[in-house]
Amino acid sequence: MTIVLSTPTADGVREAVAALREWQDDEAPMQLHPGDIGWNHRFGMAETAAAVRMWSRGGRVLAVGMLDAPTVVRMTVAPDAFQDEDLARRLVEDFSLPERGVLPEGAVSIEAPQGLLLHDLLTTEGWGVDEPWTPLFRDLAEAVEDPGVRITTLGPEQAQDFADVLRSAFNTTRPTSQYLHELAAGPFFADARCLGAYDDQGPVAVVTVWSAGPGKPGLVEPMGVHAEHRGRGHGRAITVAGAAALRELGASSVRVCTPSSNVGGVATYKAAGFTARPEIADRLRKA
Repeated sequence: MTIVLSTPTADGVREAVAALREWQDDEAPMQLHPGDIGWNHRFGMAETAAAVRMWSRGGRVLAVGMLDAPTVVRMTVAPDAFQDEDLARRLVEDFSLPERGVLPEGAVSIEAPQGLLLHDLLTTEGWGVDEPWTPLFRDLAEAVEDPGVRITTLGPEQAQDFADVLRSAFNTTRPTSQYLHELAAGPFFADARCLGAYDDQGPVAVVTVWSAGPGKPGLVEPMGVHAEHRGRGHGRAITVAGAAALRELGASSVRVCTPSSNVGGVATYKAAGFTARPEIADRLRKA
């Protein structure tokens, strides 16, 4: 049967998220998580739907991708299709031909889990590798320790605190209070928690965590510490609080991936009980 590439409607986005939830497993490599699409909903459903790509055969979703930027696609594949040759060849075609509506001409990159036949075909086609990233995991079978700071669950009434910390943490002007309003109004926020760490002066760190359902690995996306409060253990504390929230939601583990060059970030996650796994890298096609 023919493999069909589509950009979904809002209902299709829900189908994509449902497939991603099903595919999550503690033993699976780092891969696109339903929380990645959930976090994208801070821009609203229309923009989220426009960023999603689905590959289906016979009505079954085989692969899901999300454009993190016009030149970056993050994607994963159903567990039993990692070595599906027809799917892998179709993915290479769709990633290579701009008219297919996935990636443009020039320099582009693909984030795909290790173990896909896709990687072998991309290598044959001359794709290289980008800078290394470090995946980190924490098992949630045991109770999570107290974070040691005041933690608040953030709702729309704390939307400005959320935005202020993210702008400072990532040195950007884009996050606004509307982010949390859009997240809270979206269909995926039931699987998420936004948390803030506070001191006597106000918010010092925030984290958003995403569940994929009971017995599945959860995701940290994103975590940030206000620039004026770094170096005081707030990153570790808010990450520990996020892990505890995911355990309450039934998650079996929590995972995150950060550039290996972010030495401080890797150290923070390790301090929060995460274990680093072997480095991975996006696939890169140079201009």
